[in-house]
Amino acid sequence: MQSHSINVDNLRNLIGQEVDYDGRRCKIIEILEDIPALILQHHDPSTTIQADQHGEAHRKVPGTITLPVVDRESGGLHPAFSDLNVSHLL
Repeated sequence: MQSHSINVDNLRNLIGQEVDYDGRRCKIIEILEDIPALILQHHDPSTTIQADQHGEAHRKVPGTITLPVVDRESGGLHPAFSDLNVSHLL
């Protein structure tokens, strides 16, 4: 697979996009620029308990997934990112 140059500004344009990942409807809520990776938030009703800075649970929040954009071994797009079918938006 060929190497892809990922433009972080283009990745930012994906924030707010609705995608299907692993059979779940998700929204892209954040971009990690240094990796790069997408943060997806589930739309399903299940929640995760979020701890504060002291490790104590205080609230329930929707689950999130960190999804790499680039495959470190091949230098190409990560297969999971490719499965989102958003590369045409870049």
